[in-house]
Amino acid sequence: MQKTDGMNYAPKGKPKPVCKEGEFVFAAIALDHGHIYGMCNGLTEAGATLKYVYDPDPAKVENFLKVYPNAKAAASEEEIFNDPEVKLIAGAAVPSERCALGLRAMDHGKDYFTDKSPFTTMEQLEAAKKKAAETGLKYYVYYSERLHVEGAVFAGELINQGAIGKVLQVIGLGPHRLNKKDRPEWFFQKDKYGGILCDIGSHQIEQYLYFSGAKDATVVSSEVANYGNPDTPELEDFGHANLLGDNGTTNYFRIDWFTPDGLGTWGDGRTMILGTEGYIEIRKYIDIARDNKGDNVYLVNKDGEKRYSVTGEIGFPFFGEFILDCINRTENSMTQEHAFKAAELCLIAQEKAVKIK
Repeated sequence: MQKTDGMNYAPKGKPKPVCKEGEFVFAAIALDHGHIYGMCNGLTEAGATLKYVYDPDPAKVENFLKVYPNAKAAASEEEIFNDPEVKLIAGAAVPSERCALGLRAMDHGKDYFTDKSPFTTMEQLEAAKKKAAETGLKYYVYYSERLHVEGAVFAGELINQGAIGKVLQVIGLGPHRLNKKDRPEWFFQKDKYGGILCDIGSHQIEQYLYFSGAKDATVVSSEVANYGNPDTPELEDFGHANLLGDNGTTNYFRIDWFTPDGLGTWGDGRTMILGTEGYIEIRKYIDIARDNKGDNVYLVNKDGEKRYSVTGEIGFPFFGEFILDCINRTENSMTQEHAFKAAELCLIAQEKAVKIK
């Protein structure tokens, strides 16, 4: 899998197992979004054993098994749910169906790892919160634009080291290439994908909370539009929002489906983090007209100007930490509160959004 399309974004890193073969077993259910490959790459590189795959579409399963030939095609969800060896379900269902899959998995005693966005309605979020509280099981989310981007991981390390002082503001830009003819039908149905702020906006809000240290935030304003796709009126191809954190930090992000064909990758994703003593810019997937590799991090502080190219240098520690969290029932990779709060703020931003006409 190559980093050529947001739908098929599946980074590969250096294997860094935290457990032995067979010690932590998981299964993949629901292959509706290509992010399932990134999720499985991250988990297997960290030592997890992929035992099963299930999807009602045999063509999707066939393609999946070409990448993961050691997995077994299950005849049903129940075959997977009833296997006590399976500890975790990884799923990339249609967004509106992700919560229901998670609840079924948790009802069978499995932790759950879903693609973003994890919910399309507030009712789903409340159901997942209730189930997590009742069972003590995890409902974690693949916020890939931070967890599976070495530049973002490195920026987090710089912030934790105090390289820019106290964070004041995070600005996120998340453009994506539409590839309209290749998208599934559900992609254009708002009740299925949830709206642009709910969908790809989830990456931006999660990053803001993480980099700023905010535990909660108020959505000050949000807007969405369909500027260029009148033939698919339920598609929102543009959105932006302003947030105010509970710690006084602020956030602005813009997301869209207007990446031009001339760009060498699927989107020029960037994050800019302002601190009291400097600032960081992450050019995640390309450094336009200069370097077609991603993971470029720029740092400016009292010591001067620095550019880091960190592809292959940092790795993706979330996945190993997540496996150990599942084994040890800890929360070192991400707290459940954080995963749910990012999702909640996306839903609020979507619900409040003014439609630009």
